[in-house]
Amino acid sequence: QVQLVESGGGLVQPGGSLRLSCAASGLTFSTYTMSWYRQAPGKERELVARISSDLKTVYADSVKGRFTISRDNAKNTVYLQMNSLKPDDTAVYYCFAIRGRAYWGQGTQVTVSS
Repeated sequence: QVQLVESGGGLVQPGGSLRLSCAASGLTFSTYTMSWYRQAPGKERELVARISSDLKTVYADSVKGRFTISRDNAKNTVYLQMNSLKPDDTAVYYCFAIRGRAYWGQGTQVTVSS
């Protein structure tokens, strides 16, 4: 059974930082493309960042230069380092794994507010 478990969300002030983690189990993690998506209230879910099995990365324009995605295959974990956070970054952040079949995590709330 595949599980993706996100952690690291919370409340942070504008300009602050958070690091999200997604621990995967039940799959051959190193072979999967891993992504972070987010969904704000009343908006569609959108791609934030993606990292392939060969470490190629893609970022949404809105987070380029502020967010960094990385993976540790030895720990079966993907990370999202988020710096210079803005109120517009407030959303539920979801981990996503795909290699043919696709899997979602349950999400973690990130709130950026003073």
